[in-house]
Amino acid sequence: MADAVELIVNGARRRVLVQGDTPLLYVLRNDLELNGAKFGCGLGQCGACTVIVDGEAVRSCSFPVALAQGKKVTTIEGLGTIDKLHPVQKAFIDEQAAQCGYCINGMVMSATALLQRKPTASDGEVRAALAGNLCRCGTHARILRAVARAGKEMAQ
Repeated sequence: MADAVELIVNGARRRVLVQGDTPLLYVLRNDLELNGAKFGCGLGQCGACTVIVDGEAVRSCSFPVALAQGKKVTTIEGLGTIDKLHPVQKAFIDEQAAQCGYCINGMVMSATALLQRKPTASDGEVRAALAGNLCRCGTHARILRAVARAGKEMAQ
């Protein structure tokens, strides 16, 4: 039987009728048509599906939607706009940190959650925050530069 779940997604109150154990990723993509979070492994191990729930980076493929009841959910679509990018998005573009683009939304969301808490995060803290986000393209050095650049911008 479906449950009514209310979320605040990218600043808008949304109500969906789903099973409470449905992964948040499926609700975002299928019910709310927000496709920024990607399905990667389905086990919460690759980070492609990362979103921010009440300030914390979570793997939406293994996060039951019932746990998001009444919480603020931010997806990549809610960070910035084409006209006004979020500092992390801008830094990833400026540093050319994306190659194939599949993992990058999760990287941006993990970095954003960290920098919102601590814009002056150390290199070690950045590496730890991104450790659960897998990338096979080899842009790791550019990703680290982008996060450092965004942190400087956000700390001002």
